[in-house]
Amino acid sequence: MATNRPDTLDPALLRPGRLDRKVEIPLPNDQARLEILKIHAGPITKHGEIDYEAVVKLSEGFNGADLRNVARKRGVLAIRAEREYVLDEDFMKAVRKVSENKKLESKLDYKPV
Repeated sequence: MATNRPDTLDPALLRPGRLDRKVEIPLPNDQARLEILKIHAGPITKHGEIDYEAVVKLSEGFNGADLRNVARKRGVLAIRAEREYVLDEDFMKAVRKVSENKKLESKLDYKPV
């Protein structure tokens, strides 16, 4: 079982004897986020130089799934602009959009059922 929201788990699942071990994986640092971004950016056609360092700075607190979401959103932005390639500005807009969504998500009050 894996989750990014342990507060939403049923308390019965967390009783002793239910799970063998609890493994916490910290958020990636700047270098790790850069590598993750480059992996997800690889198969996409790019036009011009992409400032990955700026994207990494804007993505503080993002996990791997968030960075994958940035990669998908930048592709959607290029498609909406009727382009077959992504620009640096697509990355910047995508990371801001994902950041806004994360802020909204953190405001939701999840309660275990």
